[in-house]
Amino acid sequence: MTRPEMADETLFLLLHNEMVSGLYRAAEHGEGENGRCITKLENMGFRVGQGLIERFTKDTARFKDELDIMKFICKDFWTTVFKKQIDNLRTNHQGIYVLQDNKFRLLTQMSTGKQYLEYAPKYLAFTCGLIRGGLSNLGIKSIVTAEVSAMPACKFQVMIQKM
Repeated sequence: MTRPEMADETLFLLLHNEMVSGLYRAAEHGEGENGRCITKLENMGFRVGQGLIERFTKDTARFKDELDIMKFICKDFWTTVFKKQIDNLRTNHQGIYVLQDNKFRLLTQMSTGKQYLEYAPKYLAFTCGLIRGGLSNLGIKSIVTAEVSAMPACKFQVMIQKM
């Protein structure tokens, strides 16, 4: 990894952590509702995901199908954003995909113990939006949820909404 890539990654991690803590700090001081923080983070991620996909796919051939798009998200998109591919992609071939990352970058800074497990969802909301925004710009409406059972591994479940 070259120095600029390391700096980019560090800046992204710091910015993400500051976004999360800033929103929750504002909610604690009465400047917003605490329950809306996750929604705000997801909406930020959605917009960023739309922009990134637009940039990443401008020179890419059209995708054949939904599975092809999900493979692109797991390989190219994830590698560009998080510097590694998704570790596992599963599908039931009925519109539900599970993306598993065994060492998710935004959680590796936290302890691997169970004491921080309850804080994990607020660090995953931005990424849920990122996936949803990327898929949206590729013509797929979806619901994305995240689950953490052991840090820093996490699973993102993508449910495709048929139009």
